[in-house]
Order: sequence, then C-alpha cells, then structure tokens
Amino acid sequence: MHHIRSYVLRQGKITKAQLKAYTELKDTYCISYGEGKLLDFPTLFPEQERVVLEIGFGMGEATAQLAEKMPGVGFLGIEVHTPGVGKLLLEIRKRELSNVRIIQADAILVLQEMIPQESLDGVHIFFPDPWPKKRHHKRRLITKEFLTLVASRMKAGAYLYLVTDWEDYALWILDEVSKCPLLRNSYNTFAPPIPWRPKTAFEQKGIRAGRRIHEVYVEKLPSATSSTELTPSTDL
Repeated sequence: MHHIRSYVLRQGKITKAQLKAYTELKDTYCISYGEGKLLDFPTLFPEQERVVLEIGFGMGEATAQLAEKMPGVGFLGIEVHTPGVGKLLLEIRKRELSNVRIIQADAILVLQEMIPQESLDGVHIFFPDPWPKKRHHKRRLITKEFLTLVASRMKAGAYLYLVTDWEDYALWILDEVSKCPLLRNSYNTFAPPIPWRPKTAFEQKGIRAGRRIHEVYVEKLPSATSSTELTPSTDL
C-alpha cells in the first residue's frame, strides 16, 4: 500500500523531563520498527487478555489514563513525534504502567509489517490531523484503503473508534467507513460519546475554539460462520 504521509515531522520542543524519560525508558517500553517483524501479543502483554492499538497518541494523555483504569488491556501506541513519546514514557513511570508499549514509526508501515492479521481487539484514532485545506486532503489518514488495512488486523467483532473536532473531516470519515465492506456502523451516523474515553487538554482546546466533537464507532463484521451479534459497547 503506497501512501502519502499523513503527518509532517516537526522538530518540536521537548522538555528536559521528556528527554530524560525518552533516554532512560525507550529501550524498555519502545519497540523498534522492523519490516516483517510480526509482534507476538501474548509475549508482549502476558498479563493482558485484550490488545488495543492507538494510532497517533499525541502527548499520550488518553493512553495513560485508559491504561491505568484498564490493567487487563494491553495498549500499543504509535506516534512519530519524540516529545509525545517522551511524555507518555513519563506517564508510564509516574503511573507505574506495565500494559503500554510504543512504536515510533509510520502507522501504515507498522500495520503492514508488524501487526498480525486478526489480532487486535480495538483500534483508537483520536483527533487525527484533519488537513483542512482541500489541496491537502490527499494527506488525510482515513481512507477506504487505510480502513481496509486496519480492519484486516482486527478480530471479528473488534471495534474501531475515531474522534475528530473538524466537521468536514468527520463527514469524510463517515463516508470512507461506509465504503469499507469489513466494517459496520451500527449507529448509521455519528456515535454518542462513549463514557470511558478520557477528555484531553487537546480536546478542550478545540471545544473552546467552538468546534464540535464528532465520534465514529464501528465494528468489524463477524465471519460468515459466526452468529455473534454486534452490539455497540459502553465498556472497553
């Protein structure tokens, strides 16, 4: 799957604390990207029954909160920006989290090369870059092709949870989801707020700017031989 990057690598400011955490904890909690290096989730998360992938975790605020509240879930976070990785590593140390691992690489490459087929119980994509200018829409992460790739790594009945505060991108996401035959939107439109999702400082900033939060919660269709009924869950 050839793709245009949905992100721009910025230098960004990293605090001394973030840099210290990055230097000291990277080898313990970060997984290096490698082509054909399929992850073994039972080995990676031996005490967790489920695995959730978070794509573009930003500063890791939601990731850390969810991991602390849900120790039975393994959280694998993908982020390209070093300050965000450093901040999440700080939170891992502060909260004494054992159920978080990080990959600092392009999410599409990680999905293609490192995530086994039908291995994920959930996928979070909170506030992806909306690329609001029309000439930049080609950079948007959420496309039918990307969603098909993500769905191929999800177990039957697993969920994909997307959140954005840009209405144009929200409508775009709904349209792209509708084109993916592996996914079903039980709501047929936007989902109501899911109670367990943490509200981050980034989200509050968007609300103060007058932007409405749009949530899309879809599930992977079960196999033809399965009679599992898909019911949107209020629990992770």
